[in-house]
Amino acid sequence: MINSPPIGYLPGMRTMWRGAISFGLVNIGVRLYAATADHDYQFHQVHRQDHGRIHHKRVCEECGREIDYDDIVKGYETSDGELVVLDSQDLRKLPIRTDRAIDLLECVPAEQVDPTYFQKTYYLEPEKSARRPYVLLREALRRTDLLAVVKITMRQRETLATIRPAGDVLVLHTMLWPDEIRRPDFDFLTDDAGDTEVSKQEIDMATSLVENMTEDFDPTEFTDDYQRALAELIDAKTKGTKPPRKRPEPADEGEVVDLMGALERSVDQARTSRTSRRKTTASASRRRSSSNREKTGSRDKTRKRA
Repeated sequence: MINSPPIGYLPGMRTMWRGAISFGLVNIGVRLYAATADHDYQFHQVHRQDHGRIHHKRVCEECGREIDYDDIVKGYETSDGELVVLDSQDLRKLPIRTDRAIDLLECVPAEQVDPTYFQKTYYLEPEKSARRPYVLLREALRRTDLLAVVKITMRQRETLATIRPAGDVLVLHTMLWPDEIRRPDFDFLTDDAGDTEVSKQEIDMATSLVENMTEDFDPTEFTDDYQRALAELIDAKTKGTKPPRKRPEPADEGEVVDLMGALERSVDQARTSRTSRRKTTASASRRRSSSNREKTGSRDKTRKRA
């Protein structure tokens, strides 16, 4: 089963969609919430000279006039150059079955779904009257270790999706359709140059490197160095001071001549790094334990004095 992300309240969570999961003859009323929010800085486009905000106007290339949003419709150009115009009324009349329903189509093993298909992630919250069937679906998927494959319509577009349990909630991942996935078409997959042949010894050494780099996944161990550097740059600009760091030198992308030698050195580095990380983790754990004991002892002394 796919590891679940930590579940927490996201500021500004709002209902993105409201409807029901069709689970056989059981309807489970749910609300959909975006499960993610990026932490990127939001910039405005401004004029370099006077810092005025830049605005983009909707201008018709035929008449040259600025157009109101209500006067804009969709146009599709056919292969022979003809323009087919569709307005909102045309689109609303399309016979979409899943407009207010999540149709559960089938259940499949998680490992059979290529992550390339996944797009966005949403939390499903049950309506108050649907909590029991919601929990039943959640526990059934958890016990069988399966994903529910569903169809849902969002923003007038029908999409494929999967539902899985994550902690105490159900999570929906929207997916691409098969014809939206590009297939790799690289020369090395068909060339007979022989430069893709590797020896058993090289594979064994590469496997050893992978094993020495294997850890339990903890996303909190990783930081977005770009956003941190950007924050420092903005802070320095605000204070009128010099930016604190320089751009690191690019890594050497030259051809590896001695592949086996590079693998052996990489294994040694991975072992050293792994030992260092474990010592750091153990030291941090001891500090936390010591701090907890001190807090407990302090509370005990306070209770005794009381």
